[in-house]
Amino acid sequence: MDRQPGLSVRLKLTLSYAAFLMVAGALLLIAAWVGLMQFKSSGVVIMTTTDSFPRLLIRSFGPAALAVAGFLLVFGLVGGWILSGQMLAPLTRITDATRTAASGSLSHRIRLPGPSDEFRELADAFDTMLARLESHVAEQQRFAANASHELRTPLAITQTLLDVARNDLDRDNGVLVDRLRAVNTRAIDLTEALLVLSRAGQRSFTRAPVDLSLMAEEATETLLPLAEKRGLSIETTGDAAATIGSEALLLQLTTNLVHNAIIHNLPDRGNVWVTTSVHPRLVELTVENTGAELATEAVATFVEPFQRGAERIRSDDEGVGLGLAIVKSITRAHDGFLTLAPRPSGGLRVTVQLPAA
Repeated sequence: MDRQPGLSVRLKLTLSYAAFLMVAGALLLIAAWVGLMQFKSSGVVIMTTTDSFPRLLIRSFGPAALAVAGFLLVFGLVGGWILSGQMLAPLTRITDATRTAASGSLSHRIRLPGPSDEFRELADAFDTMLARLESHVAEQQRFAANASHELRTPLAITQTLLDVARNDLDRDNGVLVDRLRAVNTRAIDLTEALLVLSRAGQRSFTRAPVDLSLMAEEATETLLPLAEKRGLSIETTGDAAATIGSEALLLQLTTNLVHNAIIHNLPDRGNVWVTTSVHPRLVELTVENTGAELATEAVATFVEPFQRGAERIRSDDEGVGLGLAIVKSITRAHDGFLTLAPRPSGGLRVTVQLPAA
């Protein structure tokens, strides 16, 4: 943005200091003048010359007053320039750090020393912002790399299948078409999941009252055939838990959690528990499932995009690896909290806390 040239803050402070000293000196001289006039009016002064007292006073007092005014002006300008420079030194460090960040380097920190004051609070807030930006940019870069890799895989498979069909014209294309359809479906699912993740991150949705217990029932009914196919049982309990948000996104959140609990469960006779509860200022959705024992360090990585865990086996029903990442993004967009913890007996417990309506 083009701006008109103006005085620097340091020069403004210098002129302000000098003007303040000049005004203070003028008031002091006026006070001295009034005092002398009152001293004269008391009759104590004995006139020894033919000059009147005011003329005599001006003749003796004027040069001294001008000398004092000149000294105050010079002292105010020099002292004000030095003092303003010392006061604005932290602001210079903050400005340099801002220019460094604007050039693309987010690893720089101000780390302003000294006691807590306005400049220190500004520098600490700026350091916090840089840390969050650096973390966000790194997360976005990892996400872009993982998304590119995941999207490239179905495209490469499709290209290979098409090359096989072109080189072997006598081959039965029925199986080939089925495989192409499966690969294409997976690519569409991945693209839609990326769109949901982007939409939740931008918070571009309409908010309305939503009951998490109804979302839990709907997600459970939708995924019940998959659970029965795998020999699992689902139990849904809890009270009405009203919050404010997007019904479509919160249904996506609940569906992802239940789907994740079904997929990553015991091979047979596993269980899934979906519970809603109400607290003074929060509503809570908890999804638990049986399964293998999980390390706490491994659980912390499950919310990262395309992370499925080292011991997890990919299947057709598993999804695209964005389930918990989408849950995390939707929870954050609704100003909520997401907690993942391994169950002592094996499996995972996921808790979503959202502001109560």
